[in-house]
Amino acid sequence: MNTLRFLFFITDIGFIVYWIITLFHLIPDEYLFPDYRNPVTVAWNWSFFPLDMFISATGLLSIYLKKRDNRIWKNIALISLILTFCSGLQAISFWTIAGYFDISWWLPNLFLMLYPPYFIFRIAKDSLE
Repeated sequence: MNTLRFLFFITDIGFIVYWIITLFHLIPDEYLFPDYRNPVTVAWNWSFFPLDMFISATGLLSIYLKKRDNRIWKNIALISLILTFCSGLQAISFWTIAGYFDISWWLPNLFLMLYPPYFIFRIAKDSLE
């Protein structure tokens, strides 16, 4: 599960860094998605904050529990993986409906959608054996 630990670390620290950058408005205007400053879009974006922080907390906790050989790490990892997939799916769905495509915003969210299913099924399969 070294790969999962690495992916969790990248994802979870990435979320924390993204929200710090967002809080301090450090993303240059030319890299913002359309209507970024629209109050409804701002609210939509910030609606992800609690979800992303919960993902980070559960991902980092599962790494800690795995290191301590605590068997509930798999349950916590599953929560993190499922919510990670949902976070990416929601962003991609919104931008698809809005007709917006920018590779710099799509790639991170496709990453959030594409890596979790493999590990979800692997952990579930291991749990059934």
